[in-house]
Amino acid sequence: MRALIYIIDTIASLVTLLLLLRFWLPWVGADFRNPMAQGILQLTSPLINPLRRIIPAIGRIDTATVLLALAVQAIAVTVVLVLVGAPLSIRFILVSSVFELVKLSLLLFTFAIIIRIVLSWVAPGTYNPATALIASLTDPVLRPFRRIVPNIGGFDISPVIAIILLGALSILVEDSRALFL
Repeated sequence: MRALIYIIDTIASLVTLLLLLRFWLPWVGADFRNPMAQGILQLTSPLINPLRRIIPAIGRIDTATVLLALAVQAIAVTVVLVLVGAPLSIRFILVSSVFELVKLSLLLFTFAIIIRIVLSWVAPGTYNPATALIASLTDPVLRPFRRIVPNIGGFDISPVIAIILLGALSILVEDSRALFL
């Protein structure tokens, strides 16, 4: 049973992360001519475009993408609750789904920063579509830290500070979930 729950959670998380990438890329000013961004759009468009006809964007918020990501998480939570024999509660499902979206967004930025750090060690100064996409995703997160934290001996430690704070924020989100349930 735990293996099945793991598979369901993993598939839902991967689909949700892909949708969250689609949601966050315009917010961080990513170049959608980038082949990686084009791939994300092509993978998610069959799901998003029909919803956009029904659900319009609210300002800069891509409502269709957010609602689809929320629906994926809600379905995963519901299936897991059914599998473990727990009572179904709409409030529990919605609150858990919203908090999971926030946690996955924080995880997305954390992993993007880690990937950027590793790429700066193994391939410094090189360009490819993946590094450009990672840079556009992480720059808005790292920019405030770079203004505050000076380089130490030529090393930029702002990514480390950002990862620590994103981790702390993830813990706060997880702890505050209990307040809403």
